[in-house]
Amino acid sequence: MLVTFSSKAGADILMLAQHAKPLLKIIGKTDDKDLMSRGVFMPGHLQDAIARLEQAIAAEPRQTQDDDQETDHPKDALSLPVGLRQRSFPLLDLLKRAQAQQVPVMWEAGSSW
Repeated sequence: MLVTFSSKAGADILMLAQHAKPLLKIIGKTDDKDLMSRGVFMPGHLQDAIARLEQAIAAEPRQTQDDDQETDHPKDALSLPVGLRQRSFPLLDLLKRAQAQQVPVMWEAGSSW
């Protein structure tokens, strides 16, 4: 299932539900149950949502280059894990743009085709 984040502050962001759900949980918009079909970040709540996401990113352990030096061969970029910092960047950017313009950010879970 795809989740679409949209706002007048920037372009739509499409994310698989399995990747969007942990981000929404960090921000406090969903729990361990099913993903709600739609929701909104109001301009007054954007600062808290941004702060929660940035705290989670800061708390995530960072992969060092020493971890990558296990072999003499460089790793393929596609085989490296995607961390919270990379996964959340598009949404965090949209939230910050929406906060600057004082517009809401809506999200909607689409069908699974």
